[in-house]
Amino acid sequence: MAYLTDIEIAQACEMKPITEIAKVAGIDEEYIEQYGKYKAKVDYRILKENTNPDGKLILVTAITPTPAGEGKTTTTIGVADGLRALGKNAIVALREPSLGPVFGVKGGAAGGGHSQVVPMEDINLHFTGDFHAIGAANNLLAAMLDNHIQQGNSLNIDVRRIVWKRAVDMNDRQLRNIVDGLGGKANGTPREDGFDITVASEIMAVLCLASDIPDLKSRLAKIVVAYSRDGKPVTAHDLKAEGAMTALLKDALKPNLVQTLEGTPAFIHGGPFANIAHGCNSVTATRTALRLADYAVTEAGFGADLGAEKFIDIKCRLAGLRPSAVVVVATVRALKMHGGVPKDQLGQENLEALEKGLPNLLQHISNIKNVFKLPCVVAINAFVSDTPAELKLIEDKCHEMGINVALSEVWEKGAEGGKALAAEVIRLCEQPNEFSFTYDLEDTIENKLNAIATKIYHADGVELSAAAKRQAKELTELGYGNLPICVAKTQYSFSDNAKLLGAPRNFVITVKNLKVSAGAGFLVALTGDIMTMPGLPKVPSAEKIDVDENGRISGLF
Repeated sequence: MAYLTDIEIAQACEMKPITEIAKVAGIDEEYIEQYGKYKAKVDYRILKENTNPDGKLILVTAITPTPAGEGKTTTTIGVADGLRALGKNAIVALREPSLGPVFGVKGGAAGGGHSQVVPMEDINLHFTGDFHAIGAANNLLAAMLDNHIQQGNSLNIDVRRIVWKRAVDMNDRQLRNIVDGLGGKANGTPREDGFDITVASEIMAVLCLASDIPDLKSRLAKIVVAYSRDGKPVTAHDLKAEGAMTALLKDALKPNLVQTLEGTPAFIHGGPFANIAHGCNSVTATRTALRLADYAVTEAGFGADLGAEKFIDIKCRLAGLRPSAVVVVATVRALKMHGGVPKDQLGQENLEALEKGLPNLLQHISNIKNVFKLPCVVAINAFVSDTPAELKLIEDKCHEMGINVALSEVWEKGAEGGKALAAEVIRLCEQPNEFSFTYDLEDTIENKLNAIATKIYHADGVELSAAAKRQAKELTELGYGNLPICVAKTQYSFSDNAKLLGAPRNFVITVKNLKVSAGAGFLVALTGDIMTMPGLPKVPSAEKIDVDENGRISGLF
């Protein structure tokens, strides 16, 4: 049976004018700034002027990702569509896709099949220009930093301790490590430099955690860009940069409103990666969805050990949010891959491999239930190759833990295929919970890292390199020791070794470096071989993307 591609399904959709979607969401026209016919910005004033009680917050997360695919965004959209199909007032809140993965190997992030947000091409490409504004603000700060050094360096900046990089929203390994300022005295100070992908920029995290313009400006001012020769942090405020940076970002701070294929209102705003940043959409978008809907459905990047942990320990803590229920997305195929089955054999029934891979799912469930103390449901994202015996095995193992399983068929059936999952989510939202965090903020940096490593990853503990130990001591002395921790590690394993699939044991998490993202309000612990600038694969997705004479795009997914 031949299926339409995601982009063909999206292009066949008859979208409603965004003004109609705004009415469905309960947004008055005065708060809408249209970007064409099907996209709009929503003024953040709505949060101060709308006094509705907040709805229920539903987090969608997943098992540890594999090349087999899990379909977390597809399921997130399907839950919201399913809730509306059951007569509930629901809004979905997602992250914006990054151009790097769109043109790389991962593709876009607008859902799939009959569970997508549209206009899909716009969302996956330039959208409303938020990422361009973030990149411009990032690079303005970099330019002002180097200009300060060129113009006499009155802040006594140690050019060997500059920690601020430039940014571009593209996978470009050539830019990871560069030397700039060449060409003589008039062209700057020669030094080692580099680029991060825009989604890894601290500006992205700042935008996603800021509550309004004053908060945005305050956070930007705190960004540490370098250290002086006597070891003191040099900030964006010291460079008098925060005002101009805020000017570049004032419109980007406003959430973007679009729609699903079924006409469900969708906020898509912000997009930090979850393996190198906190991996959640913006606080303003989430809060706006909560204020306008009875059910706000959002997602966090990659597996629950990364996205969900950071959503709870960073975003919920800093923004005062409290989830009501969690959906854990899994596929039979991905669990068999965790059990050792090669990708080209995943279509065959293999209960033995499935049972070997199931501990990955069960560990994620246990963390949500026993560490975060939240009710959850497992959503099995359906594939035609799934067999009744395989589905029953997953259901039986989950039932042993007191967790229900719902088959999600939203890729094929849209809202209709999400009703069973949505019904279980409604039930869970009425359950009491004792929501808690992984660690106490006032604990030491090393103890907080140990808590994440032992409670979430189920490691034996954490080991800090000599450099990380020095950094932990310095950051504590500088007053940053009580910040939450954002662990940058591989998304492919609970451990810091991408090859350890399933639910590994008897390993230690090695922290190579620690740095402060003072504007975002967290510390970043770098583990393994994590990179803040990805590269393109041998055959990038960009090779398959094209446009016809009418401007119709093909090849996006």
